[in-house]
Amino acid sequence: MNSTARRGVVVVAAASVAALSATALAACGSSSGKAAAGGPKSVAVKLTDKGCEPDTTSIDAGPVQFKVTNSGTAAVSEAELLRGDRILGEKENIVEGLSGTFTLSLQAGTYQLYCPGGKGAEKVDFVVKGTASPTAPATGAAALEQASADYATYVKSQTAELVTTTKTFTDAVRAGDIVAAKAAYAPARVYYERIEPVAESFGDLDPDIDARIGDVDNPADWTGFHRIEKALWSDNSLAGMTPIADGLDANVNKLNGLVQTLTYKPEEIANGASELLDEVGKSKITGEEEDYSHIDLVDFVANVDGAEQAFAVLEPALQQIKPDLATTIRDRFTALYAGLKPYQTGSKATDYKNYSEVTDDQRKALAALVDALAEPLSTVAGTVVR
Repeated sequence: MNSTARRGVVVVAAASVAALSATALAACGSSSGKAAAGGPKSVAVKLTDKGCEPDTTSIDAGPVQFKVTNSGTAAVSEAELLRGDRILGEKENIVEGLSGTFTLSLQAGTYQLYCPGGKGAEKVDFVVKGTASPTAPATGAAALEQASADYATYVKSQTAELVTTTKTFTDAVRAGDIVAAKAAYAPARVYYERIEPVAESFGDLDPDIDARIGDVDNPADWTGFHRIEKALWSDNSLAGMTPIADGLDANVNKLNGLVQTLTYKPEEIANGASELLDEVGKSKITGEEEDYSHIDLVDFVANVDGAEQAFAVLEPALQQIKPDLATTIRDRFTALYAGLKPYQTGSKATDYKNYSEVTDDQRKALAALVDALAEPLSTVAGTVVR
């Protein structure tokens, strides 16, 4: 979930993931826009009460790693790089004392660094100059090109299924059929959670679809899946939900249209995989995502599935570029799936235990598996960026 809607949400598991990511990537670049040998150029972005304070607002085209740190503000916890209304990369939930990174290959043009919640420097113009020159050998180039095509196909397939399953859900809502709507809720959530970073890249589209009550200033403006979730499991009434259902259909159809022509750079795919693991740490581990239905494990596994698919399309190239890293990540995905196995109740993607039945110790064990995977996965963007 884009924290332009969820800023201020702080959880221990997410902090752990962010800290691991920062440690793993600390050696990938240097400060003030200069590149470490063989690596991307680096821009340090400090989060303050004002918003974004980058150490430079201009850099040469090519691979760039943004290092985001929070040294003492509670008002701002993320940084995004925008071009127009599109979020190209972001790092969320950077609370006081933590840091994190994201890596992109940038062409010449004017961008904006956006730090939601800042007073005075919430958006800062960021200029990229010149023409990028190759910074890495051609090893894995063909496989990376194939990865981009394969991931685009995957996203299109998931959004198509999202449209269909959401329509089944919203038809039941419009019919006032609580039993059918409850049964249709989780299947639709699966397809959204697998590709959530793609939706997040389109600004307000993600909050319109996926905001929780704490993410909106005025409850009357609350829309999307979770507004209906509350009606089903807390209010036990679908009165007034038809306009919310209609809006949800419109928004997932809008998302489906937007992804038809979308292309993905290898580092964007890798960043998305890391964001999905961050999502698990932020709200799935703690049970904050599905406050009323408690299907958090369904969302948890869907996030992991989406991250695994993003990694899978990059894996052939990564085996050529850095095989030890590829093997480590694959092994840790296997370990995480094994750790989730005891919570399965059937063969379908929605067949998982109610999260209220998962103990604190079990949640901590799952969080440790997520952290172990997040650390090496967070280095992939810097490895495949061209």
